[in-house]
Amino acid sequence: MKTTKKIIKNSDEHDSSIKPSLNESAIILVSGLPRSGTSMMMRMLEAGGMDLLVDHIRKADEDNPKGYYEFEKIKKIKKDSSWLESSYGKAVKVVSMLLYQMPEHKKYKVIFIKRDMSEILASQKKMLERRGQPTGRVNDHVMAMKFNAHLMKLFKWLDEQENMLTHFVSYNDVISDPMEQSRRINRFLGHRLEVDKMVNVVDSSLYRQRR
Repeated sequence: MKTTKKIIKNSDEHDSSIKPSLNESAIILVSGLPRSGTSMMMRMLEAGGMDLLVDHIRKADEDNPKGYYEFEKIKKIKKDSSWLESSYGKAVKVVSMLLYQMPEHKKYKVIFIKRDMSEILASQKKMLERRGQPTGRVNDHVMAMKFNAHLMKLFKWLDEQENMLTHFVSYNDVISDPMEQSRRINRFLGHRLEVDKMVNVVDSSLYRQRR
């Protein structure tokens, strides 16, 4: 009979509950819905001393003035995952929809960013407006239902993956108490980051789409 090992679901849990093999060596995946705060989290990890996988192909703009921190190769992970061999101990940003495509034989720690859904939708709409793209194809209520259904399915799936540990972080909590959230992230990653430096890069002025 197959047994399923629980992943970290609560930010208050400690490293003593982490499987040693994952605690020693894992690829760090920073994930969430688009416009949920993943770029901010990558910036925090960088400031804390973690190596990142970033190619800077997508340049900073008005929507992300401090950069997107993206890595184009992640979009073709099903076709080519060879670069993952040298990625242990490094962080890469992965949009939530692509988590399903990560190779099962690798070990990951997932930092998943949650954000108030109304703020995500408002931020996405503002980005589309700046780019002159249509914003009224799907109303917010329908889009929220689709995103929430996606998240419910994804969270269940993450709970079943023995090669992944997941730590959920609230974007809104990071803005309101960056020190506490940085400490929890550092604990999840094995106390390898400089917390004070993580806190210093949290810029509340970029919190523009508020409830």
